[in-house]
Parts: sequence; structure tokens; C-alpha cells
Amino acid sequence: MSYDWVIDVLFWIAVVFLVGVYVSWRATRLDRLHVRVETARAALDAALVRRAAATLELAASRLLDPATSLVLATAAHEARTADAEGREFAESDLSRALRAAVDQPGFVDALAARGGDGQAVLEELSSAAAKVAYARRFYNDAVSQARIARRKLLIRVLPLAGRAPLPDFFEIDDDPPGI
Repeated sequence: MSYDWVIDVLFWIAVVFLVGVYVSWRATRLDRLHVRVETARAALDAALVRRAAATLELAASRLLDPATSLVLATAAHEARTADAEGREFAESDLSRALRAAVDQPGFVDALAARGGDGQAVLEELSSAAAKVAYARRFYNDAVSQARIARRKLLIRVLPLAGRAPLPDFFEIDDDPPGI
């Protein structure tokens, strides 16, 4: 009796098992990348809200002239209340308004001369602006890796991404003011 067919069956079972393990690994990796994108987006949103809050604090501190306070408060409010489509534009406008206000000659020195409150608000604003730049870089890096993974042939042939939308980059003018 010849049992060659048993070896063939075991071979094909092993091949199917290994292919299943590989597909499962790719699906898990893609899922982890999507979780990373969502986590990075949450961190970016938190950093953007913190920057807007610091800007509103500066605008309400009575350390600025009324026109500058109004411009900063309006830009911060627009950034906080913008819808998903207009968020990038509103955040870029806030960055430009901050630079226009803070980068004026003698601005930082004038606030520092007014006491500890001015310096504390500037430090908070500087920290928040730097965190926005870092959070945006981390988010865009996560989006880039998820997009690369989703371009793989196996991911496209087998719908391993499910119904998860393709993540988009978040492009804003996030250059911090020169504090």
C-alpha cells in the first residue's frame, strides 16, 4: 500500500495553514496601524485644542492691545469650532495670527516686563505650539505607514482593510511663533 497521498494532503494542509497565518498577521498589522492613526489623531486634536486654549488665555489676559486680543480670540475660536472640512484652514489661520502677533518687534519683551503672568502665558503658548508640530508629524507618519500597508497586493486582493476609510494627511501651517 502506498501512502503518498497522505504526504500530499499533509503538505497542502501545511501550506494552507501557513498562508492563513501570514494573512492573519498582515490583517493584524494593518489593524494596529489603523489604531495608531486613530491614537495619533486624538493626540493631535488634544494638542490643537490646547494651543487654542493657550491662545484664548493670552487674548483674555489683558496683556495685549484690544485689536490683537480680538484677532487672536477670533482665530482661536474659529479653530476650535471649525468642522472637519475647514479645520486645516482654521488651524493654519491660527498659526498665522499667532506669528503676526507674537513676532512683532519687542512683543515678548513687553509681555515679560509686565510680570510673571505674561511670561507664564507665553511659555504655555510656546509649549502648546511645539506640541502641535510634533503631534502633526507623528500623525502624518502614521498615516503614511498605513497608506503604504494598504497599497500591498494582498491587502487589496483580500479586503483586509474592511470598511476602514483611507486615512488622510493633516496639512497645516504649524510653524510656531518665535517666542
